[in-house]
Amino acid sequence: MTDLDTAFAANPMIAILRGLRPDEAAETASALTGAGFTILEVPLNSPDPLDSIARMVAAAPDAVVGAGTVLTAEQVRAVADAGGRIIIAPNFDPRVAAEARRLNLAYCPGVGTVSEAFGALEAGAAALKLFPAEMIPPAAVKAMRAVLPREARLLPVGGIAPDTMAVYLRAGANGFGLGSALYKPGQAAAETGEKARAFMDAWSALQD
Repeated sequence: MTDLDTAFAANPMIAILRGLRPDEAAETASALTGAGFTILEVPLNSPDPLDSIARMVAAAPDAVVGAGTVLTAEQVRAVADAGGRIIIAPNFDPRVAAEARRLNLAYCPGVGTVSEAFGALEAGAAALKLFPAEMIPPAAVKAMRAVLPREARLLPVGGIAPDTMAVYLRAGANGFGLGSALYKPGQAAAETGEKARAFMDAWSALQD
């Protein structure tokens, strides 16, 4: 199993920390991992994101930490240099996929169509970010699931809250990316931990 496989099996919800500052990174990482989160993403349009990633890697060595909004191969290399192990993007770009594969990083591109999804899987995507989920309702996820390989991980991202997960899971989603419902810029680590536990409780309830 890869690091992502292990992390995903423990908790298939990715914490998206857009706007996180480096001085908040370690405490936020500890709050999230303490609540049971195993995959942490700092979008590259956050303040000094590579510094935040490095600090989170140090604070949460057992978590899979990486970057979101990765748009170029150069950015992939920068994330790897900071210790990141997962590359998440809003789009599918074969050049980003190839660089992530070369550096042995997990690649999770954003896709919105079945054609994009198959292309991303062919390029080695570890998971498919269904983005924005507001434009990909559960009915569309169900239709995609019917034709995509069974092992393909489908992760709706965008507008996901604890009370909206069930319908996506019934449609065939495997996990989620969690943004502003989990973290907003400047949010205290304690509050982030509380929200993380609410998501974990909701996830656990859906497994019964």
